[in-house]
Amino acid sequence: MSVADDAHDLLAPLLRGRGLEVYDLTYGGGVLRIIVEKPGGVSLDEVADASKVASRLLDDHDTVPGRYTLELSSPGLERPLRRPEHYARAVGETVGIKLGPHIDGVRRIQGVLMGSDDDGITVDVGGAPRRVDYGDIAKAKTVFEWGPTSEKKVKEKSSR
Repeated sequence: MSVADDAHDLLAPLLRGRGLEVYDLTYGGGVLRIIVEKPGGVSLDEVADASKVASRLLDDHDTVPGRYTLELSSPGLERPLRRPEHYARAVGETVGIKLGPHIDGVRRIQGVLMGSDDDGITVDVGGAPRRVDYGDIAKAKTVFEWGPTSEKKVKEKSSR
C-alpha cells in the first residue's frame, strides 16, 4: 500500500468520528494533503482540531516516512475532481477540465457536468454534450461562478 492509502485508512475513521469525511488525500514531495468536508461546510476550528489529531495519530503510527508537511483543509469553492466519486458529486455544476497532452485540438473545456460513470464524464459545452474519458483528463475542478447581486438585495442593503 502507498503512504496515501495507509494515511487514508488510518485517518478516515478518526475524522468520521468528528463528523468529517476525507474528500481527498494525496502524498508527494514530502507533503501530505488532506481535504475534509461535511454537509454545510467545515469551520476553521474543525480544520484546526482535525489537523492536531491527524498529526498526532500519523506520528504515533509512523505512517509517513521521514520529515513531511501536513496540509489539512476544506475543499473550498473550487474543489479538485480526481476520482469518479468526485465527478458524481459534481453533476450539475460547472467544471473546468484540462485534457492531457495526447489530445489533439482544444485541451481546455468548461461546461456543466451532465453525468459521470465508471469510464468518464459528459460535459455540456456550449449546448453540445462532450464525452471525456477519465484517462484523457490531466486536471479538473469545479468552477465557482460569481453571479450578480439581485436588485432586491442591493435595495435592502442601501436602505439600512
